[in-house]
This record gives sequence, structure tokens and C-alpha cells, in this order.
Amino acid sequence: MKPTLQLKLGQHLHLTPQLQQAIQLLTLSTLELQLLIQQKLESNPMLELEEELITEEMTAATDSATYFTPTYAKQSSSIDSDTLIAIQPTETSLKDHLYWQLDLTSMSMNDKVIAIAIIDALDDNGLLECPLTEICAEVNAKIAEVETVLQRLQQFDPIGVGARDLKECLLIQLQALAETTPNLELTKKIVNQNLTLVAQHDYQKLLKHYHLNEEQLQNIIKLIQSLNPHPADSIIKSTSQYVIPDLFVTKNKQGWQVKLNEDNIPKLTINPDYAHYVQRACHTTNNFSLKDQLQEARWFIKSIASRNETLLTVANCIISHQQEFLDHGEHAMQPLILRDIAAATQLHESTVSRTTTGKYIHTPRGIFDLKHFFCSHVSTDDGSEYASTAIRALIKNIIQEESAKKPFSDHKIALLLQHRGINIARRTVTKYRELMSIPASPTRKRLTN
Repeated sequence: MKPTLQLKLGQHLHLTPQLQQAIQLLTLSTLELQLLIQQKLESNPMLELEEELITEEMTAATDSATYFTPTYAKQSSSIDSDTLIAIQPTETSLKDHLYWQLDLTSMSMNDKVIAIAIIDALDDNGLLECPLTEICAEVNAKIAEVETVLQRLQQFDPIGVGARDLKECLLIQLQALAETTPNLELTKKIVNQNLTLVAQHDYQKLLKHYHLNEEQLQNIIKLIQSLNPHPADSIIKSTSQYVIPDLFVTKNKQGWQVKLNEDNIPKLTINPDYAHYVQRACHTTNNFSLKDQLQEARWFIKSIASRNETLLTVANCIISHQQEFLDHGEHAMQPLILRDIAAATQLHESTVSRTTTGKYIHTPRGIFDLKHFFCSHVSTDDGSEYASTAIRALIKNIIQEESAKKPFSDHKIALLLQHRGINIARRTVTKYRELMSIPASPTRKRLTN
């Protein structure tokens, strides 16, 4: 082949390091930004906290005096009601809790080996789904020995651990109650014989079969509901998570006002001593390195300011669209999508998305993720639009006002909403109800209102 030269024109998007940094800062939450600032302070000598400079100036002034008085700069990130520090609890597993009790229990070595095998076989809910025959084969023991040890383990804390099914779990807990507990024996009988009817809320069959009145059955149901079907829940502790709000919204005479939570973002500035050294006409390698660090520090400070400005702009626009929610609650939430905010702020939708990701705002109605204020819409008969969040609030209100004896089905709720001019399918009601963790109508059924 003969070599030739060809000229091609094309466009390529090139992100400068400064633009990449600005995009990165835009996605960071307050906690993540604090961590990044700390890393930059440790790696770039050009960056300084404003408080440190104030402290140095005050120290220099006192050194020139005849006596010395310690001075301390005010910390902008001081701990107050708006700065939440999470002390992570030490997690205790169910098995560790049971091993600890086993060590304190007087038991033969052979029985302890069986007990350890049983504990190892428990599932995450504290139930024993493994057949006892497998445990017998594992520890070379007889079935009677394993059953005896299992009965002892079932009396460990939490009561009901080691049960082989839900019925046995509840019966173990009932057996541990005082004999003077009202309706105790009858409750044991119902759990043992007709737990399925209780789960199905088929109260009419229970009333007829056990010759009860509604008050008696209601007390029995309350007693069953007080039991714990998952014993492990009382032992396993979840890790707490705390949120520092990035913004605050308050109402004054001018209306709803949004401001940044600047108290938890360290204030950065350029170290004047190093900056002065760079400005000197020195062409050494060290000076060139300091120039690069000075430029990087200036871009970093500028990027933080740009991040805060964009966040405040987007938040103000969101709040201006959702003032009805702040005034009246969830049922007044307005339809809002990223495109709406992008058009109002002259920003790209991707920029709005990055700005609202992982950001929280403190309002008189609680702390919300900024994405909470975005929701799709459903058209009504009169041509207006309802936000999906507002529809969920309406569904919740309808369910709260329903009869406990005859709760509304999802189909009935859809019809009630249609009477209000909101055309919504039954499957949509089901989806919204499940998103709110509200059980289906058979499960909501109660004996009395």
C-alpha cells in the first residue's frame, strides 16, 4: 500500500483539571467536603484555615507585649445542635450473645458441643431451620440429647430463639409469661391450633370456633401481637447514621428564605508567607513547584465558592416551587422534575442532578433530601396535575380514616380518588401503598375501630 496523508476534522470534549475538580465538588455532601478539605490542607502548604491565621496574628501581637495571654480562635465547625457526630455502637451478633450465655451456663462438655452446633445452625432471625437429625450426625449424639439441649437454649435470651417455626417461637414466649396473664391458656390453644386464621385476620371463624366475644378475641390478638416472631431483632443493633444539613430554610416577612450551612465548612485562604515567597523572582525548582501549588489552591477555593453558589441557586429554585409543601404538608406537594429547575436556573439537567445528590435541607417540617422535592405528576379531570407525593399523602389519609372492621381495598381507594377527579389505576395505588410500607387491606383489618 502507498502511504498517504489525510486531514480529518473532529470535535472532542476535553475536561480540564479545574473543571473536573468543580464537578467533583458539586457532588460532595458537607461531610465529604470536610474530608476533602482536610486532605487538601495536609497536602498543599498554600492553603490555610482563616482561624489559624487569626490565631497566628494574635499570638504575634501578644509576644511583643510584656506579658503573654493565651488566645484561641473561634472554630467555625464547633459542635452545636446542627452538627451531628455519630458514635458508632459496637455491633453484637445474636450468636455472640448466645455464646456468652452458654459460657455462664452449667452444662456438660458433651452438651456444650451440641449447644454450639445448634447456635451455629440458627438463621438470621434466630430460628432453627436445620433438621435435628443433621445436628445429631454432626456431633454424633442421639436425638433425645439434642432435643434436651435445644429446650435449654430456647430459654436463653431472647426468649424464643432456637424455635423450629413461628408457632413454636410464639408458644415458647407464651410459656414464659406469668400464669396470671389473662387469656393465656386460650391464647396458647389458638396459636397451636389456628395460627393461620390469626394471620389471615379471619376473626369470624375464630369467634365461632372458640365461642368468644369480640372483646375477648381482641385481647387475645393484642397478646399475640406483643410477641416477637423474630427474636434476633432485639439483639442485633443497626449502625446509626446522622446527617448534617447542607442548607436551612426559614420563613420571615419576605417569605421562605434558604441559606447555606456555612458553619460546618472550614473557611480557606492562601497562606500569605508562602504566596509572598512565590512572588519573588526566583526560578528555582522549588519555586516552580510552589507556583503550581498556589494555582491549585486558588482553583480549589474558587471551586468551593462555585459549588456553594450553585447549590444555593438550585435550592432556592426548588423551594420557590414547593412553598405549598412547606406551608401545608405532603398533600400540597407540586409536580417537579429536573428539567423544570434546569430551565429556571439556566443550568444543565446533569448539573442539577449532581447538585441535589446527597444534599439535605433542614425545614420546619424536618430534614429532607433535596431529591425528595422532585416527583412525577398525575393528570386530573379538570386538566390540573397532582404530584405523586401528594397522591401518596391522600392515600395515607384515606387509609387512616377507614373503618378498622372493613378497610378499603386498593380498588376502592382508586375509586375514591377518581371521585376527587384523580384518575389512578388500582395497581398504582398498590405501588404507592407498598412504598409507604402500608399493609394490604386484609392485614389492616381489626375487630374494632
